Amino acid sequence: MLKAVVMSAGLFWAGPAGAQTSAATNETWEAYGGVPGGGRYSALDQINRDTVDDLEIAWTHSTNHAARAKALGRGASYQVTPLYVNNLLYICTPLNRMLALDPETGEEVWAFDPHEHLFEDDAVASTCRGVTYWEAVDPRPNTPCEKRVFKGDRQGRMFAVDADSGKSCSDFGTGGFVDLKVPENGGTGRIFMTSPQAVLGDSVIIGGAVGDNVAADSTDGVIRAIDVRSGALLWRLVLVPEHLSDATGGADVWPPFTIDVDRNVAYVATGSPSVDVYGAGRTDPIPYANALLAVDGATGTVLWHYQIVHHDLFDYDLPSQPILTDVKRDGVSVPAVVQITKMGTVFAFNRYTGEPLFPIEEQPAPVTDIPGEVSSPTQPVPRKPAPFSHQAVSEDEVFGLTFWDRNKCKESFRALRYDGMFTPASEKGTLIFPSPGGGGNWGGAAVDPTRQVLIVKGQNFGNIFRLVPAESGGTNNGGSLNRFMEGTPYRINGGRWESPFGVPCNPPPWGEISAIDLNAGKTLWRRPLGQVPFGPFGLMNSPKAWGGPISGGPMITAGGLIFIGATMEGAFRALDISTGNTVWSVTLDTPAMAVPMTYAVNGKQYVVIAAGGSVLVGTDLSDQLVAFALPD
Repeated sequence: MLKAVVMSAGLFWAGPAGAQTSAATNETWEAYGGVPGGGRYSALDQINRDTVDDLEIAWTHSTNHAARAKALGRGASYQVTPLYVNNLLYICTPLNRMLALDPETGEEVWAFDPHEHLFEDDAVASTCRGVTYWEAVDPRPNTPCEKRVFKGDRQGRMFAVDADSGKSCSDFGTGGFVDLKVPENGGTGRIFMTSPQAVLGDSVIIGGAVGDNVAADSTDGVIRAIDVRSGALLWRLVLVPEHLSDATGGADVWPPFTIDVDRNVAYVATGSPSVDVYGAGRTDPIPYANALLAVDGATGTVLWHYQIVHHDLFDYDLPSQPILTDVKRDGVSVPAVVQITKMGTVFAFNRYTGEPLFPIEEQPAPVTDIPGEVSSPTQPVPRKPAPFSHQAVSEDEVFGLTFWDRNKCKESFRALRYDGMFTPASEKGTLIFPSPGGGGNWGGAAVDPTRQVLIVKGQNFGNIFRLVPAESGGTNNGGSLNRFMEGTPYRINGGRWESPFGVPCNPPPWGEISAIDLNAGKTLWRRPLGQVPFGPFGLMNSPKAWGGPISGGPMITAGGLIFIGATMEGAFRALDISTGNTVWSVTLDTPAMAVPMTYAVNGKQYVVIAAGGSVLVGTDLSDQLVAFALPD
């Protein structure tokens, strides 16, 4: 039985109606996606097609975490999207520090380090993509922490600090933190957090991730609400059916939540059950896994849900924040929620009813050959919009830089099991295409609500999954694709489908960006994106038509521009939203593999991006935040 345990009710939001689907017109960037409903759109237009050529660096800021993380023996990707609210920029670092910066100079106003205050021996480097801000509607006079900044960490803890001073909010949980792993706080075991949480009234809505391919009975995914002041549990929703709780786990939530503030609803994109690639112990339905959920913010009750991948054996968890917008049907505006996938598909629903806005077909899927496994006979595929990334590859399309490495890729293709998308893992070895790192992934998409246009980046490459009988021995080589899977008869052995030269065996473009008309479900344009350092000593870049691996995502402004970094060669670009053509570009010292944001202060618009590289695609790592503006 799937159930929400209600601890308290009556939660509300006191903001203006319609704010969740519109631009941040008050010049702020108050949530990860700009507004609570996501979308990454700003109504600022000082920087536009006519002025963007004059952009220059206004300031830079370094957190100094890169050297510290290296000393700890673990690289850390800097992928933060700052908030601009309360006249300050708020960021986090991969070592759990929270900082407030002056928005005009980038100078630090305050810094909070839990490893100095609470956990001196527990500095673990990991990703932090943002923080969460809350402000009391009726603040208590002369009381600290009536404005708070929240952050979760790799150990499953939530911190709260005063947004003005950076001091720990001692009334929050125990000494300023809440341990989400323990039962009294709604936990079911070890989780970690890389994405920011969401504020809904006087509650914080929280998810958490579990490790891929670790154990059959991993921690159960949980959505919960806690009180912003005390940290007390208000409600929790366990995403794994109770009768399967001892057999499997996961179905967790690692992307950001999206909030419909008018209706007090949280939209949640969930992940795959454990272990991701082997499901013989979880063949009963798990309807809230790999699903888009609409959750009542007062009670934790699921109002509607749609499962986007059945019985996931491919690690096709939903990787990005849902987006609220309005689309037109027969001239009538329809409230919508849009979810992109790792498969390169776009699912759009009426956000009030869950009714699909475009037809979805249950299409036949390949059958597993693993003993005891029962793969789903069908998988849902939307008829519109068309996929924004590649979904199939044939032997004739196999790529290589030379005849030799192309033939090696062809040999690999013939040796693997591949029956198209949704081919299950096998003992022979399976080509998983699109890859679990493919499609839109965490960098996600942005929406222009004035045009009803979705801007989405796509990544094209394949992975190899091989299930190796545990009795054959072997060692854990590290990473989620080379390890024993506790509680199963297998270990997984896998990696990217590449030639001996380290080049993807599938044809380019390997990175793309597309514009999709959400009213008609029609692709407006689609372009390769990115280049790869290439040739002797990496002194050249690969051809533009090839695109490249992408880690990060887009942001849109009313100036008719799309801003995006996300590529290996270090370019930060502005594209014309009407054509996809690059109208401005600058090469940064380190690739900016994050999501940018924008704000205005004292009449001046800034565009900010974290230029920190990524461990996911093997770039250099740094810790710079770079702000651009027009000259005075």
